[in-house]
Amino acid sequence: MYQLLNDLSIIEVSSFVASPTAGLYCAQMGAEVIRVDHKAGGLDYDRYMLTKEGRSLSWENLNRAKKSVALDLRSGEGRELCVALAAKTGQCITNLPEKSFLSHAAMKAAQPGGAPDMTSVRIMGWHDGRQAMDFTVNAASGYPLMTGPEEWEVQTAPPINQVLPAWDFITGAYCAFTLLAALRHRDNCGIGSEVRVPLGDVAVGTAANAGMYAEMLYRGGDRERLGNAIWGAFGRDFRCKDGTRFMVAALTAKQWDGLVEAFGVSTPIGQLEAETGVSFSDGDDPRFKHRHALFDIFQNVASGHDYKALSARMAAHGCTFEKYRTAHEAANDPDLVTNNPLFGPSPANPSGFEYPATRSFANIPAQDAGDPASAPYLGQHSEEVLAERLGLSSGAIGKLVDAGTVALSDKEA
Repeated sequence: MYQLLNDLSIIEVSSFVASPTAGLYCAQMGAEVIRVDHKAGGLDYDRYMLTKEGRSLSWENLNRAKKSVALDLRSGEGRELCVALAAKTGQCITNLPEKSFLSHAAMKAAQPGGAPDMTSVRIMGWHDGRQAMDFTVNAASGYPLMTGPEEWEVQTAPPINQVLPAWDFITGAYCAFTLLAALRHRDNCGIGSEVRVPLGDVAVGTAANAGMYAEMLYRGGDRERLGNAIWGAFGRDFRCKDGTRFMVAALTAKQWDGLVEAFGVSTPIGQLEAETGVSFSDGDDPRFKHRHALFDIFQNVASGHDYKALSARMAAHGCTFEKYRTAHEAANDPDLVTNNPLFGPSPANPSGFEYPATRSFANIPAQDAGDPASAPYLGQHSEEVLAERLGLSSGAIGKLVDAGTVALSDKEA
């Protein structure tokens, strides 16, 4: 953890992926992120994969370095405590609906002395209020019908969903950014902001920023499927003699020249240039238009070599490539995990399972990234936070615990 945000406290009331990701990124930069959940756990508390003890590895990793407060959020008193915590703190990240008890107006009204600086970031489904999740907005985006084998027809073949909830993670990162932007605005003028970020808008907006929708409108139809080829450039997966599959990409002249040298195909490439009347060193366009003939040339070479020998040649010529790994292979790969400074030693995880944990993705050479922090137990910090934030006495907190409004750590659960 870096300490760039160590003067910032945030209340997070969230579930699933996008909203916890926003809090995680802030926590990894030093912010005090206090996650408030229902006393039995939020909707994501038992999200797969579960250990044999019932601990969610997903929850554990999305909530590192945070504090946990557990309240009865189905009761009026528990909800009032949650609103009071958000109002007192002044910053909140949530994916609860705007019309829930945790509306921006409710948090603002509960601020001490009616201060105008309440700042909240709320993740929505669609801009018009409809519900959404990563896999449904992805269906709307157009991407699942662009993937698959090249011979599949665009409109008649089945969609292929992506496994990674990418829109959730992008939304979480964008929400962390918008929170800091809103806080900078507040620092300048003293006025807080209500920021709403629809997951669906992040998906379609990202596709639009990539130029995809402009392309479809310009061409008047859908893009053809490309299999594993890169759109508009040279790149695809190839298979070596030993069965290893790997991906290569050549988006620059240097990458292309290195690939030609590594594969030793300057002669057949020259012959193809003579036949087609183009120069493949001129850029992406000729390489993409003649990709099938080029793919055959490179695959013919790959089929005659084991990956170890061919990868050494590609590395020596500065090529951009990587072999395909299963997720289990990736988790055990020294280059990706074991020897990667992104990962630190296993903290004392609530699951009791030890494994490398990530530090911040950012690398700040002048600062110590520190070791990864553990996720909290549900309710681990309930007493601490209620005392420090709301000034409640131990006796008052004890009464709330006895009444079932507040829950303490579920470490022994």
